[in-house]
Amino acid sequence: MTLVQTLRRLGVYAAAALLVTAVSIKPVTVYAMGTDSPPPADDSKKKKKKKDNNVIEQQQEQLAQEKFLRDYRAARAMILDGNYQGGIAAMHALGHDEHADVANYIGYAYRKLGDYDDSKIWYEKALATDPNHVRTWSYYGMWQMEQGNRLKAMDNLQKVQLICGNTACEEYRQLKDVIDGKATY
Repeated sequence: MTLVQTLRRLGVYAAAALLVTAVSIKPVTVYAMGTDSPPPADDSKKKKKKKDNNVIEQQQEQLAQEKFLRDYRAARAMILDGNYQGGIAAMHALGHDEHADVANYIGYAYRKLGDYDDSKIWYEKALATDPNHVRTWSYYGMWQMEQGNRLKAMDNLQKVQLICGNTACEEYRQLKDVIDGKATY
């Protein structure tokens, strides 16, 4: 068997493996509201994708996306567990500060640390990336309440309602409870 035949056969096997992998992957529901499982970070700004990515490049991209999601969840868990400084460092280590979910949780961690100036900067970065990031609008409304700006928090509550399309979504209920003095978050 020649080298060319071997390479062709290898390409066919790789394509078959990719097809089996693609078919067996469960579909992921992506919500516009800033989920706990965000869509993968988009590296297209850093490098232009070739129209004809080969199988190996596609597999590498999939592995990078899986690593991003795994590391994001770990960083988020640190923040939600109260390890704000560690969580901020872990979020920065992802290398995707421009990602709305990443910027949102960095803002959240700074808010919990009482660093309201940095918190505001990160919430605004998240909203600049995704103006419909419902979780950021909710957290930013909580930030407004902590600053004593109830009217601005009410504006944010209305934005959350518009994005959710109702008053039943978690982000709406959380912000409403904070505004009504029933909860802190």
